[in-house]
Amino acid sequence: NRAQLADVLPAGTRFAAAAVLVGIVDREEPTILLTRRTETLATHAGQVSFPGGRIDPGDRDAIAAALREADEEIGLAAHHVEPLGYLDPFETISAFRVLPVVAMVRPGFELLLNPAEVAEAFEAPLSLFLDHSAQRVQYIDYRGLRREIHEFEFGGRRIWGATASMLINLRERLERCR
Repeated sequence: NRAQLADVLPAGTRFAAAAVLVGIVDREEPTILLTRRTETLATHAGQVSFPGGRIDPGDRDAIAAALREADEEIGLAAHHVEPLGYLDPFETISAFRVLPVVAMVRPGFELLLNPAEVAEAFEAPLSLFLDHSAQRVQYIDYRGLRREIHEFEFGGRRIWGATASMLINLRERLERCR
C-alpha cells in the first residue's frame, strides 16, 4: 500500500518495523481476536486493532514480537497460539511497516488487559470479515485529499483503517485457498 502513502508521508520516510497478531480463535464458529485501544494513547487512541506493536531488537522475528506484544497487551499466553504465516506487510501513516502474523488461538485462554494500552478485548465472527457485503467504504478528506477508508461494524464498534485492510487481505488469502 506504499503508493497510497506517497502524497501523505515525506519522501525517504523511514518506517519502524512492527508486528500484529491476527488471532483466529478456534471455536465452533471461528472468531477474530481484537482489541480497542485506550483513549489516552498518543496514536490511534480508541481505535480497534490487533494486539501488537514495534519489533524490539531482542525479538527473534515478527512472530516473537507479535507473541510478546499480545502477552504484554492482553495477557494472551504463547502456548495458546499456533502461528500459521503472514499477511502482506502494511505501511501506516504513522510510519510503521506492520507485518500481520496469522495464528490459530486455542480456546481456554484468560486475558489480562494492560489498562495503559487496551480498553477492551473482544472476539468478532470471522464470517463477518469474509462477507463482502459487510465491508463498507467511506471517504474522508485527509491533508486536502480524498481518501478511501474501508470499515466493518461489529457490536457498535467501528473496525477501520489498517485493521480493516488487514482483515480484507486475510479474506482475499482465504478465498484463494478455496
